[in-house]
Amino acid sequence: MNISDPIADMLTRVRNASRARHTEVLVPASRTKREIARILIEEGFIASVHEEREGPAQLLRLELKYVDGKVPVVSGLKRISKPGLRVYAQKTDIPRVLGGLGVVIVSTSKGIMTGSQAKQAQLGGEILAYVW
Repeated sequence: MNISDPIADMLTRVRNASRARHTEVLVPASRTKREIARILIEEGFIASVHEEREGPAQLLRLELKYVDGKVPVVSGLKRISKPGLRVYAQKTDIPRVLGGLGVVIVSTSKGIMTGSQAKQAQLGGEILAYVW
């Protein structure tokens, strides 16, 4: 099945799985999705990521995190830059999510990183998603 926006598909799978209180979710693997998952682990939104091979397809198994085993750590995910409307920000215009409580995921010339890392490195780029 062709997916026109694989990053939005990944974010939607994580959002739906956390709302349904699933312990893990499977996502088709790609380099971009691995980097987004790495950022989610570093920022404490998911517990772990494992790569699996199912026939010819590679999958990422994301283990979700919950507060006291009940409330999902991920309360929201929003795709910002879409295939039909790309959103870019200069190094001085990188937005903050919920006054700094959330994370902005930015694709820069040096790779995918958080908004705060991009500001430190003085890089702008494509605003991929907000996570809070």
